[in-house]
Amino acid sequence: MIQLLGEFDCKLDAKGRLMVPSSLKKQLPSIEQEGLVINRGFEKHLVIYPKKVWEGIVAELSKLNQYEKKTREFIRFFTRGATELSLDASGRVLLPKSLLEFAGINGDVVLACQFDKIEVWSKAAYDNLLDNEPENFANLAEEVMGGKDRRDEDGK
Repeated sequence: MIQLLGEFDCKLDAKGRLMVPSSLKKQLPSIEQEGLVINRGFEKHLVIYPKKVWEGIVAELSKLNQYEKKTREFIRFFTRGATELSLDASGRVLLPKSLLEFAGINGDVVLACQFDKIEVWSKAAYDNLLDNEPENFANLAEEVMGGKDRRDEDGK
């Protein structure tokens, strides 16, 4: 499994191209051969997936019951705008204009790695998101992770 790390402040050029930071490229050694896929996030941001990760997501989606209306709607909205990206000779990727408009991105961006994907946020939206950190992060951690018994996972 890919484990991407880091948070990167970047700028889009006038054509909507993003220079992939070299330290991020090092974490994606097969990026030039395999490529990337960009898609809408659940909030007003974008998500970049290594192509193999995206293929795994599509495989999961294809197992869902498409006779159910909710499933069809979810697949339709989740995959809306999904686009393959490839690096140019200068190490840049061209981000689709429609996706940039969806996320309100037009200049400064933050690339925030999360496990096997990269969230792409407008810098202002990302800063606003982090400015609204829960008052007591420890309580949130307990709510989300507290029910897990580590001893059961480790077999001890």
